[in-house]
This record gives sequence, structure tokens and C-alpha cells, in this order.
Amino acid sequence: MMELTTERHEDVLSVGVAGRIDGSNAPAFAEALRDAVAPTDRAVIVNFRELAYINSAGLDAVVVTAKSLGDRDGGLVLCGLSEPIRTLFRISGLDKFLPIHESEAEARASLDG
Repeated sequence: MMELTTERHEDVLSVGVAGRIDGSNAPAFAEALRDAVAPTDRAVIVNFRELAYINSAGLDAVVVTAKSLGDRDGGLVLCGLSEPIRTLFRISGLDKFLPIHESEAEARASLDG
């Protein structure tokens, strides 16, 4: 089970993700992210604070979203990763091209300057 919440602050979309992202719902996760992004959003912050689990299918969905946002100034920024999920991003090498911050406030500050 996965839940998404969205909140827009000017031209930055914040998305909170709770539950699990795996092969059964990764396509729905990617589609929900894609549908939530407005043409005027310059960046998307995905907050994984409430995410309990993500597998390779979920990581693929994150990569697809990041690539689709690549032309925007801020692109995709992640925050709130638990240590096991942060380790998965590190092992997969995704932490090398996706900005990861401890909190949403830090993520937002990174976009402002």
C-alpha cells in the first residue's frame, strides 16, 4: 500500500510518500507523480519520511520521474530517507545524481540558492 500527498509552494511541488513502493505499485507511483506535476513547477521535492520500503521497481520510477523533470531548474530532490532506504540509493549509485537531503526544509533551501 502506498499513499501520496501533494502540496504546492509557488513553483515547487512537495510530494509525501507513505507505505511501500514495489513492483505491484511502482507504475502507479510514477503515474501519480507525473500527473501531480504542473507545467509551471520548476522542481519536485519527494519526501520519503513515511516510506517503509522501496525496491528496484520503485527506484526505476524515481529515475523515470527525475529524467522527465531534467529540463527544469530544480528537477527532482529527495528528502527524509530512512537509513535502509538511503543505503539502497547509495548502493544503486542514485545518490550521485539525485540530490538527497535530511529534511524538506533543507531540500527547499537547496532549491533557493
